[in-house]
Amino acid sequence: MKRSVLLIIFLGMFFFSLMGVSAEACKIIPSLINQDPYPAIPGDYVKVVFQVDGVANPECGIVEFELMEQYPLIFDPNSETKITVNSGTYQKDFSSFLIAPYKVRVDGNALDGDNPIEVRFKYGNNINYETKQFNLNVEDTRADFEIHIEKYSSDTKVLTLEILNIGKSDIQALTLEIPKQANIEVKNSNINIVGDLDSNEYTTADFEATPQKGDINVKITYTDSINTRRTIEKTVYFDPEYFQGRVEDQKQGGAGTYIILVIIVLFVGFLIYRRIKKKRAKKHAMHK
Repeated sequence: MKRSVLLIIFLGMFFFSLMGVSAEACKIIPSLINQDPYPAIPGDYVKVVFQVDGVANPECGIVEFELMEQYPLIFDPNSETKITVNSGTYQKDFSSFLIAPYKVRVDGNALDGDNPIEVRFKYGNNINYETKQFNLNVEDTRADFEIHIEKYSSDTKVLTLEILNIGKSDIQALTLEIPKQANIEVKNSNINIVGDLDSNEYTTADFEATPQKGDINVKITYTDSINTRRTIEKTVYFDPEYFQGRVEDQKQGGAGTYIILVIIVLFVGFLIYRRIKKKRAKKHAMHK
């Protein structure tokens, strides 16, 4: 009898030890293996890819993995955020891990730098989720611009645009384009390649054009600090009265110069006339 009791106790201890070994043998380890683009842009989409190790172990049972929707991440409506697999049977591409990709939007007010994002997961008979945090790197590499009409000459038909980079990032390969529109007729090329433009710096671009009073649309294309080509459209208002005054001033200045030259010529002519008259008078007096 004692032997039977001891055998039962021994088998029970052995059984529970096996359960403990099995529980310890299941270990789910998630990691963030990719972020595209890097850094992420506030207001744009970002792709994040997680690798979940441990799902190859059948002792883990059903494994649930989920990226949490919390700042700075925004999910599209009806997005599937939870991934559920049976451990030990997920052998896609003969891998011993699960790949969990997500495409989500970054909050437009996300701060530059590392922003914490969180995943949660559970497996087997676990009721509660485990959580783990990762860093999503964010930086607003987009530029913004102020654009003005610096000057326009109705004689040469040259329109000069002034553009200021008011963004936080330096940009490269800046190009200005005036698309076809009713308020302006552009001669020759409607595209001007400006080049690089640092933050808080400005430059100018000339176009041969005949503008009319009203709004002029300008397309601005540039390459940001992560080598992404971006396009933004701006509108400038052209009022010919602002530039007619300058032409009249130039005309007045030209008329004034002409008057001065006439006065100088008349004065020199008067001096010459007086000199000639004196010589004639002197010569006439000697003949007497």
